[in-house]
Amino acid sequence: GEASSNRHGILERMLLDESAEPTDLPLSLLEDITNCFHSDLQIGSGGFAVVYKGMIGKLMVAVKKLSNTVDITESKFHGEVKCLMKTKHKNIVRFLGYCADTQGKMAEYEGKLVMADVRNWLLCFEFVPKGSLDKHMSGTIIIYFFRIYLLAVSLN
Repeated sequence: GEASSNRHGILERMLLDESAEPTDLPLSLLEDITNCFHSDLQIGSGGFAVVYKGMIGKLMVAVKKLSNTVDITESKFHGEVKCLMKTKHKNIVRFLGYCADTQGKMAEYEGKLVMADVRNWLLCFEFVPKGSLDKHMSGTIIIYFFRIYLLAVSLN
């Protein structure tokens, strides 16, 4: 509907405007552009996340859905978002936005129904069609850059 196309418009404008600042994105928008995180749109996965291709008209984004949020504290996620928001460089994939959505869901725990928090933490980036960075760099260099990244995050 109209609300959906308006949300798409925000992300579309961000993709077309290099100076646009990353913003918070509603979970419903990220679900919409990834067809509810459909496996056909999955383009990568790792220990803590699955990456999906998102479609906004003819434009594409990469949506990283953190999958093991139990091991990631809220402050760590906020720290990563802050770090990504500050990082702007022509050789770094552009960070477009984030989603930190928590919903209560009834679940059975030790034979009782309890209200559990279901966290959806997502990061949205410009889509780069050339494949993943590890195909272009050696393992040693990747580890080196990852250590620099971790140091930068810890200093924030």
